[in-house]
Amino acid sequence: MAFAGSSIEGEVVVITGGGTGIGAAIAERFAAEGAQVVVVGRRREPLEQVAAATGAHVVVADAADTAGVRAGVAEVRERFGRIDVLVNNAGGHGFATVGDTEDADWEASLRANLTTAFTMTREALPALRASGRGRVVVVSSLSGLFAGPSVAGYTVGKHALIGLTRSLARDYGRDGVRVNAICPGWVRTPMADAEMDEFAGHAGLHDRDTAYATVTRDVPLGRPADPAEIASVVRFLGSGESSYMTGAVLVVDGGAHIVDLPTTAFEHAGM
Repeated sequence: MAFAGSSIEGEVVVITGGGTGIGAAIAERFAAEGAQVVVVGRRREPLEQVAAATGAHVVVADAADTAGVRAGVAEVRERFGRIDVLVNNAGGHGFATVGDTEDADWEASLRANLTTAFTMTREALPALRASGRGRVVVVSSLSGLFAGPSVAGYTVGKHALIGLTRSLARDYGRDGVRVNAICPGWVRTPMADAEMDEFAGHAGLHDRDTAYATVTRDVPLGRPADPAEIASVVRFLGSGESSYMTGAVLVVDGGAHIVDLPTTAFEHAGM
């Protein structure tokens, strides 16, 4: 069954953190369906690689920098005339406990994980409101719902993204702007690969694949996600197929969030 307004062909989709991992997969998915894709990031080289593969337009900018974002949004509007979908995917930093986090690291974490989405959305809002059916998808994390060890800055930033999502949805729904968030679990991305390599070294595991298998052992689906699987959910929220959804948080984690941690010991004991 085709949903009214489900096509994204010709729509202008702006993706922050669009040069690698989930962002690159999102760009590929929207471009494959005929959208006009814009990838935003600080490093030109990975953005150009995505552009070569998808035909995306490149905007080199720090999504947390107001002047750079304002210039980038103006460039997009001049080139394409509008913005239909904004995907706030940029993030990173904040991998330490509170006691081990210096002021500069704290500020860098909030800037990477929260300020990027705040600034990018604020500057894109006039275009999103003008479209009458603008859509914003915020990529949070399972760390936006729970706390892992030694990731204080990252956890706080990802939690705050959910608050930002709900505030935007509340304030701009009457303007036709819908804002939803997703919370991925483990996804095979360059950042996660680096974490797995470090984990494998510390845990004495054989390789990266063994590390992924270990961290997803208690996940019902028993594996990490492919970036394309996350992109599919973003595509749903960025299209008319989710037309009556706003302020929602979709968990995309292979079922990790439903596991009752105190009972995993029974399973490992074969009970």
